[in-house]
Amino acid sequence: MAEKIIRDPVHDVIAFELQKPADALLFKLINAEEFQRLRRIRQLGMASLAYPGADHCRYSHSLGVMQTARRMLQQLGRTFDIDENDATVCLAAALLHDVGHGPFSHTFEQLSGMEHETLTLAIVQQDSAVHRILAEYDRQLPQKVADLLQCRPKRTFWCDVISSQLDADRFDYLLRDNLHTGSRYGDFDLQWLLHALTIAGDRLAVTWKGVSAVEAYLQSRYHMYRNVYFHKVVRAAEGMLRLAVQRAHRLAVQQRLPWPGRDDPVHKALLGQHLTIQEFLQLDDVSVLQCLKQWSGGDDAILANLSRGLLYRRLFKTIDLSAIDDPAQVLKVVEKAAQAITAAGGDPTYELFYDEPADTPYEIYDPRSPETEIWVQDAQGKLTSFGQVSPLSHALGKQLMFRRLHVSEPYRTAAQAAIV
Repeated sequence: MAEKIIRDPVHDVIAFELQKPADALLFKLINAEEFQRLRRIRQLGMASLAYPGADHCRYSHSLGVMQTARRMLQQLGRTFDIDENDATVCLAAALLHDVGHGPFSHTFEQLSGMEHETLTLAIVQQDSAVHRILAEYDRQLPQKVADLLQCRPKRTFWCDVISSQLDADRFDYLLRDNLHTGSRYGDFDLQWLLHALTIAGDRLAVTWKGVSAVEAYLQSRYHMYRNVYFHKVVRAAEGMLRLAVQRAHRLAVQQRLPWPGRDDPVHKALLGQHLTIQEFLQLDDVSVLQCLKQWSGGDDAILANLSRGLLYRRLFKTIDLSAIDDPAQVLKVVEKAAQAITAAGGDPTYELFYDEPADTPYEIYDPRSPETEIWVQDAQGKLTSFGQVSPLSHALGKQLMFRRLHVSEPYRTAAQAAIV
């Protein structure tokens, strides 16, 4: 029996039995150029500057999402009739959900306007190795995968497996990011949570026995955002990268950017120009890091300083403003800091930035958007929202938010003095 094994630090053995058409398809997709590119895209962007072990990539995460989705469907298949063709679509979608991601997580995407969801759909539906592999298996498969990624024509439990408050994506990235950061905040009992999964109507739900596992999962999500994703060093580095790319964009518009050349995919992305799929394949963390190396020795002092700061971990310092409740007061404080930097001879456009990261661990039930809810099924089959069942739902439904001012080291004292 032909079998391929991938050893994974989160899921251990990920096996593909190549005599099974669906497994053979998935293994071919893994070896497609578009998917292999994800080896060169860090899962957590600049987080390794705070957590040295966080150098894992979107390639391993995407494999983990597929394996988690596979485990979810296997569990559901013990009680329900799971159609093999639909399962193949679901697993392909799980594997490919991040194939359109740009460099450094979401940072470059926000500036270039290249939304990873749109690029993922283009890779699935247009002329690419991924598209050809899908179409060779089934001419309708590219469209079926694209439809599922967009939850069309309606939301079903298949969509919930890919994108929901209990999806394979979140399950994997919390465990994987927890492992590689060494934070120990994001661990939860995935095995028991999977065991509690069920289908109610045509939606994913959990049995009442799984409520504690869901609570632990949502608490891990809270802690990971609080301590990892919103870590002040991580946010400072991501903000500096945004400033560097903004500066490079300005220079490119003015035709003053010496590197890279105008035909380079990075240069085109900076200007928001259309990229072919082949050009997009060249856009990764490596290409952006090479730009930072070139820019660090360039003539533009602003871009050079930002690039050196990112390359050698000379990051902006953080002034916590979270104790200020009034947004208007926060704006006044930021303006005072900007004026102080200007008075000291700096350019506040590139010497400071205000950051307000926010997330809600649990999206409280909204009758206008019932598709977002986590549903709990009791022993009699009755469905109840998680918010009505769990005493922790109120706390988990509160927004987690920080207000921070990040300032370059030379102007930290001036900014601090101005806002006291």
